[in-house]
Amino acid sequence: MFEFLIKKLKAHPRRIVFTEGTDPRILEATARLLSGTFLTPVLVGNPEEIYAAAEEAGFNIRGCDIRDPLNYDHMEEMVKMMFDLRKGKMSEEECRQHLTHANYFGTMLVKMGCADALLGGATYSTADTVRPALQLVKTKPGNRLVSSCFILVRNAVSGERDVLAMADCAIQIKPSEEDLADIAIQTARTARIFGIDPRVAFLSYSTLGSGSGEDVDKMRHACEMAKAKAPEIPMDGELQFDAAVSPRVAKTKCQGSPVAGHANTFIFPDINAGNIGYKIAQRLGGFDAYGPILQGLNAPINDLSRGCNGQEVYSMALITAGLAED
Repeated sequence: MFEFLIKKLKAHPRRIVFTEGTDPRILEATARLLSGTFLTPVLVGNPEEIYAAAEEAGFNIRGCDIRDPLNYDHMEEMVKMMFDLRKGKMSEEECRQHLTHANYFGTMLVKMGCADALLGGATYSTADTVRPALQLVKTKPGNRLVSSCFILVRNAVSGERDVLAMADCAIQIKPSEEDLADIAIQTARTARIFGIDPRVAFLSYSTLGSGSGEDVDKMRHACEMAKAKAPEIPMDGELQFDAAVSPRVAKTKCQGSPVAGHANTFIFPDINAGNIGYKIAQRLGGFDAYGPILQGLNAPINDLSRGCNGQEVYSMALITAGLAED
């Protein structure tokens, strides 16, 4: 998967903001990225502190682009733009104060076109990464919500790779039927970026009416809505997980389904199921999990786990930049 992303980025080099410029994990990924020519890191913070942290950790970041919120030549232009974006919800002085914080400053660098993407959350909470994105970058036209997915990758016995998408495992807590339909369409589009030809399964404890109840109806109706909105995407549901992935079970339970037995993009009924599901795949199924990948924003902005390591930062940087549109 990463070879595919690097090839894409070499054709269209990108700039990515890291909001936590002194963090050793960010510096490790930055040093690695600087050795290539396809993704330019932009670190937010005080240059002296960043270079001191890099030297202490043993990473070479010479020539890195560093932007300091407390000493930025275009701050007044940034304040004015943020004030206009907030439409009276913040005063200019409040905007100026917020922009001293790396999460808001970094997001505005993306908004102003100084970078193509942003990766934060090594020390910030998810909310502190997502909130500025919603307020400043906002959602793409036609998108009602921001959701997330995980891309899961495992080396298969055949030598090929199993690549799956799962959503929503991190953002939408109890999505409605309409939310689930939108999440499915967003996730199918994200899956394509990572080389997956999406076949979308709306998961449930029931397969096409084998069970009943409000939760079953919710997944069935969500699938119907998604099909109406995006008929070009193969989707089916409600499906139990075994019917979604096992050709033998699918032949028994839902013969003729365009998805059952071969699903690779999974929509969970709520965040409980989604979070549990991707972690089972990761811990027991031998998949590497990449995400959460935020969907529906006007620019690629993603959130790191606070338990991440340098390799994970590097991988998420490639994924985040790979989402940038040409």
